[in-house]
Amino acid sequence: MEGNKMRTKKVGLALGGGGAKGLAHIGVIQALEDAGISIDYITGTSMGALVGGWYAATKDIISLKEMFLGLKKRDLFPISRVLRKQDGAIFRDNSLVKLLESELKDKKIEECAIPFRAVATDVSNGDEVLIERGGITEAIRASAALPIIFNPVEVGTKILMDGGFSNPVPADVVRSMGAEYVIAVDVSSRWLNFSDRSLFISNIYSLMENALTLIEYQLAKVSLKEADILLRPSVMRFSWLEFDEAWEIIQQGAKETRKHLKEIRKATGYSEPPKTAMRKFWEFLLDVD
Repeated sequence: MEGNKMRTKKVGLALGGGGAKGLAHIGVIQALEDAGISIDYITGTSMGALVGGWYAATKDIISLKEMFLGLKKRDLFPISRVLRKQDGAIFRDNSLVKLLESELKDKKIEECAIPFRAVATDVSNGDEVLIERGGITEAIRASAALPIIFNPVEVGTKILMDGGFSNPVPADVVRSMGAEYVIAVDVSSRWLNFSDRSLFISNIYSLMENALTLIEYQLAKVSLKEADILLRPSVMRFSWLEFDEAWEIIQQGAKETRKHLKEIRKATGYSEPPKTAMRKFWEFLLDVD
């Protein structure tokens, strides 16, 4: 949706990682669209790169929402492949990536409707790597290549892994792209409770999730200083594998965004658009618990 003409600032969106919790980004974007607020720049890490890259390339958040609502967790992470320890990256061959490749085809980052950057991490030294050109599906795979679960991805001369190890919520990146007002979305660190032993249950997926969350919590403190507003959807109760909770997670992203629309409009110069019957209908659906 195009923004109204009263806009005074260019809006940048920085989307963090978090596995299934990152589906909240879909709700954030949809709520901004419904409010008539245009997004001028997007950066993303891991799941944030997937949602942000898709929207930057297509400007169609509804189709991505429908795609996730139709996917099953077993399609995304087939346990049989993990048990067989196949060499091919699980993320490369699962249903989600096949869908991304079929929809985005050979789309290049340079061709995106909205300027986009994906954040990954150099395996050799841990440095942050910005993917600014080339295939968008490849960039998404690299940004979301969580070690052990997914194989690293070769991009140019570098071997890359999940961007959460270097810049989990890349607010500073979207600022450097030209954004005058930065909206950062963090879905991983708000309710960290280090005294709660139930968070550290003994299975490899939960241990990895918590280890990455601890790393991201520290790293995000730096990059989030560039955010003008920080959105933290209420998704901590979900695990990074709970893609079967897509509807509720997306809804939480929309709810968090709508709570801050007045502040965002005031800062960016957007006025509230008239409420159409369709908009009222969608707001009603999103408010239903």
